[in-house]
Amino acid sequence: MSDDTLLEFPCDFPLKVMGRKADDFAALVVELVENHAGPIPATRVRERLSRDGNFVALTVLVRADSKSQLDAIYTELSAHERVLMVL
Repeated sequence: MSDDTLLEFPCDFPLKVMGRKADDFAALVVELVENHAGPIPATRVRERLSRDGNFVALTVLVRADSKSQLDAIYTELSAHERVLMVL
């Protein structure tokens, strides 16, 4: 275990990604995550619409190998103009 994280790698790590509802938003997020984590099966992606249906929250369960990998995923997702929030 590294000194700067409480996580033990490799581990399954849920990423929460929010954005405006669009037909291609889930595919966009999965593509950005796959740039760093390899293929993500559809069974590891959950989608939930906001009450009014204007926003979507995705939970992507990633098999993380390191803190630097998670940092890179967060950086790329956060920098994208269509992503409103990453938790």
